[in-house]
Parts: sequence; structure tokens; C-alpha cells
Amino acid sequence: MVFTNPQKDQQAIAIYQTDNGSLAVDVRIEGETIWLSLNQIVALFERDKSVISKHLKNIFKTEELKEDSVVANFATTAADGKTYQVNHYNLDVIISIGYRVNSKRGTQFRQWASQVLKEHMIRGYSINQAQINQESIKHLQQTVTLLSDTLMQHQLVDKMGSNVLSIIQEYAKTWDLLLRYDENRFDVQTQNICRTHLSYNTAIEAISTLKQKLQQDNQNLTLFGQEREQGLQAILGNLDQTFDGKRLYSSCEERAAHLLYFIIKDHPFTDGNKRIASLLFLIQLKQDELSLQKINDNCLTALTLLIAQSHPHQKDTMIRLIMSLLH
Repeated sequence: MVFTNPQKDQQAIAIYQTDNGSLAVDVRIEGETIWLSLNQIVALFERDKSVISKHLKNIFKTEELKEDSVVANFATTAADGKTYQVNHYNLDVIISIGYRVNSKRGTQFRQWASQVLKEHMIRGYSINQAQINQESIKHLQQTVTLLSDTLMQHQLVDKMGSNVLSIIQEYAKTWDLLLRYDENRFDVQTQNICRTHLSYNTAIEAISTLKQKLQQDNQNLTLFGQEREQGLQAILGNLDQTFDGKRLYSSCEERAAHLLYFIIKDHPFTDGNKRIASLLFLIQLKQDELSLQKINDNCLTALTLLIAQSHPHQKDTMIRLIMSLLH
């Protein structure tokens, strides 16, 4: 079975071939059905043209089928190289003729045609969806660019707002890659299998060091870094979960993204969750030797604020956003 020209007005040509290879017919697919010319039907059922023509006449005379619904005129290139308008008959007609000539090949062709039409409709749907998605991505990128340019030109955003816009722009650029990844049409090769482990003791020691540093700046940090009900331990434990012997969060990017998200949204500390989340996120990235090129101070600050303001149902979007910035 071979398809050609599947994107042109949902038309395609599929090649029907008998098991012994004695017959090969170029079958036209259009309008969710299959079409054959009179000569092709004659070859398919191995009957004289006069016999097939007689059956066609009876089918329309008895109004078993309405001629204007099952006959179409298509341009066909003949053996002489010239193009002619030739009547073609759809699958309903072909099946009716098959019953009349009592041909096993008619049954075989019907079964083949049903499978071909199913595959063709699936392909057509996939093509349409891909085109719609591409148009949506293009529209998104244009909208984001217009919005950010307008805001920046009229100085309607401060420095932090500029950083938020830059993150959204970066995300829009990578949306196509993420979409293809979700549909199993693209393997994100930049994801790294995570073989490291951020231990609880390492995290607590880092938080303690950060607190001491902040206290030197005369900040009141009485409640900073006080863990609530072993919340951090629970988060780190979740990141190490396995199922059927495999880690649920297997890639470095995925683990780092969830670490940042969980600490910001679950509030495992009485105070300082966003700063602690940023600290441990950076430690995880450095430990995994991931690039920090796109994660500068302003970007990370804007990113933590976006996560903090996001709704729980937007979790997947936030995780993808973080991961896209790490690619």
C-alpha cells in the first residue's frame, strides 16, 4: 500500500495490488471514499466492459444508488499523454458490482479499501492538526513579540517586567519543540539522564550558609529556613520516587524543574521559600553540570515570581517553561 500527495486537498493515490501481483491499480481517494474509472473496475473484476456497463446501468435504473452521488468526473492522463475528463465510481458502486459478479476479488478489495480509508482519514487528521498547531505557534510568537515590543517602546514595564517578557518570548520560541515532544514526534536529545542526588543534609547546610550570609546584611531572619513538618525531606523524597525500578523524574532538567516548583508552591519553610528554592535549584543545576547560560539572576527572580503567581492547574506549563530554559 502506497500513499502519494496526501496533503493536496485531502486527495491521495493508493496502490491496490493482488496477492499474486497480477494486478496493480492506482486508486484515487477523495471525499472520504475511493474512486475507480470504468476501465479500472473492468480490470479489477476481470469482466468484459459490456458486462460492467450493464451492471452500472441496472444499479442506477433500480435506484439502488443515486448516480449523481456516486459518480464524479476527474481529469485523467491517458496513455497518449493527453488529459481527459473521465467518470469515476465510488466504493459503494464498486461493492455493488462486486456482489453482482460474485467475485472474491470484490470482497478482498472491499476489505482493503476499508483499511486504506481508515488510514487515510487518520493521516488527513494528523496533517490538519499539524497545520493548525503550526499556525497557532506562529500566531503566538507574533502576538508575544508585538506585546513585548509595545510595552518596551512605551516604557510600560520596569526591569522585572522586562525579564518576565523575555522568559515568555523564549518559551514561545520553544513551544513547537515541546509540542512535538508531547506528541512523541520529537525526542528531546538535550535532556540528560540524572545520576546525581541532592541530599537532605547538603540542602540544609546550604540553607544555613545562606541564612548566615543574609544575617550579615542585618536582615531579620528569625523564621527564615525553618522547615515545616519535614516538608523539604518530603519533596526530596518525591523527586527520588521510582516505579517499576525506574525513576519518575529521570532527567536532570525534569528533576531540577520539579525541585524549584515544589519548594515554591508547597511552602516547606515558614519563611524564605522562593529564595531557598532558587538556591537549591542552582545547586542542583551545578551538581548536574547543566548550563546556566539562560538562568541569570534577573531571569531566576522573574521565573520564581511566575511560578508563585501561577495556578495549580498550570503546573505542567510551568514545568515545561523551566525545562525549555534549560535546553
